[in-house]
Amino acid sequence: MTETLIRVSGITKNFGVVRALAGVSLWVKEGEIYGLVGPDGAGKTTLIRLICGALRLQAGRISLCGFDVADETERAREQIGYLAQRSAVYEDLTVLENLKFFAEVRGLPKEEWAERCRWLLEFVGLAEFTGRRAGQLSGGMKQKLALAVALIHRPRVLLLDEPTTGVDPLTRLDFWRLIIRLVRGEKLTVLLSTPYMDEAARCTRVGFLHKGHLICEGTPRELRSRLAGRILELIGEPASLLIDLSRADRQVEDVQRFGNSLHLRVQEGQAEMVIRRLNEAIRKAGGRVHRLQLVEPLLEDVFIVLSEG
Repeated sequence: MTETLIRVSGITKNFGVVRALAGVSLWVKEGEIYGLVGPDGAGKTTLIRLICGALRLQAGRISLCGFDVADETERAREQIGYLAQRSAVYEDLTVLENLKFFAEVRGLPKEEWAERCRWLLEFVGLAEFTGRRAGQLSGGMKQKLALAVALIHRPRVLLLDEPTTGVDPLTRLDFWRLIIRLVRGEKLTVLLSTPYMDEAARCTRVGFLHKGHLICEGTPRELRSRLAGRILELIGEPASLLIDLSRADRQVEDVQRFGNSLHLRVQEGQAEMVIRRLNEAIRKAGGRVHRLQLVEPLLEDVFIVLSEG
């Protein structure tokens, strides 16, 4: 039976009169990648900092690999690697010096960390840059170094707080390849927050935080199924006309632009009626429809609905 490595039960956290988290509960099993998504201020970073013991709980309980975070803080921290939004590396130290420093802070003997450093640098693609100061690295390379630092002591759980924010799309993809290899190769369990829905779609399960509440969770497929039969893709011209006519339809609940297409969220059971009505309305107004059909919902579509609550 797969072990539950992260268990969060009814946690609450206030900052003065502001309630950051309100009775949040979740669990993450060994080998899972659990993604936290939600708008700014939803409580994602607060939750991750509580899990790693950086903030004090006001109510509820958190355990990591069977250790209570409040009562067995140091034992719990030994189980985790943590990568914050801003990479926690020393910019005046070289790549290798950063790894050596954090290995020694963790109390690893040289015969252990020396081999571990070589493997990690090869793994994250920094083996050729051991002598370069961290401050001279690109943003993506700096995040890879921070990932290596977080992994130096072979943690069982990896906590990532928006690890790819601000890096280019290719680096984001490369970073995710590393995460997936870690989960498969080192049997890591990962909990991360992300503002990117394409990253959330790669997770085993996803939880939506909104105003301090965990309002929904499930696999990406389960979450998308909530809007099955209710998302239309509209491609045509002119875009402004298509948007105005779509929003004017009484059975269209929302209109969002995705690249050169529009996603229309329609009332349940009304897709075919909306398609017929909009095709006619756009034609009469002098517009053109290249495509208007039901499509599989995106996680972005689900996120928009949940954020409206």
